[in-house]
Amino acid sequence: MFEKLAEQSLGLMGWKIDNHWDLNIDQCVMIAAPHTSNWDALYARLALKALGVNVRLTIKDSYMKLPFGPFVRAMGGIGIDRSIKQQGQERPSMVQLMSDLFKTHPKLVMLVTPEGTRAKQEQWKTGFYHVAMTAGVPIALAYMDYAKKKTGVGKIIYPTGDYEKDMTEIMAFYAEIHAKFPEKFSVDQRYTSAK
Repeated sequence: MFEKLAEQSLGLMGWKIDNHWDLNIDQCVMIAAPHTSNWDALYARLALKALGVNVRLTIKDSYMKLPFGPFVRAMGGIGIDRSIKQQGQERPSMVQLMSDLFKTHPKLVMLVTPEGTRAKQEQWKTGFYHVAMTAGVPIALAYMDYAKKKTGVGKIIYPTGDYEKDMTEIMAFYAEIHAKFPEKFSVDQRYTSAK
């Protein structure tokens, strides 16, 4: 019911859904771009709901406690605790903690916004790639194209371990996407054929 309602809501706003989502995928890292407007989250969430994709977001563990905890969990939040457990131990990396979540969550679509901000970024945060490689899961490319009024999942990438090749393929996909505010969007310039 909610899926149909989300699809109809997008349709009423003039948007179409791109469905390259593989129903056989139980676990993946999903990246979403461009991120230049607060509207991006609305269109992406509606599209993912229409596709039946239940995304989860990682957040600092302290936000999982009262008073925010119930709301954060309802929005799909999963707490990450980077504190040192024993004296002399190193602080665990975000990549390791995020990839470990796939061991304890058999159905997990982890949503990441690699730009990290609505301001223009010519270098993305690429931890999503290392999380996917470490966890042995694919990367789903979600997007919002304002010129075509199309949103959804456009492609699934299975990381090969050839970091440069895989990142270049991801950037080639997003280079064709039109942001709401194009002047605020850039793919990662380190992995483009124009570099």
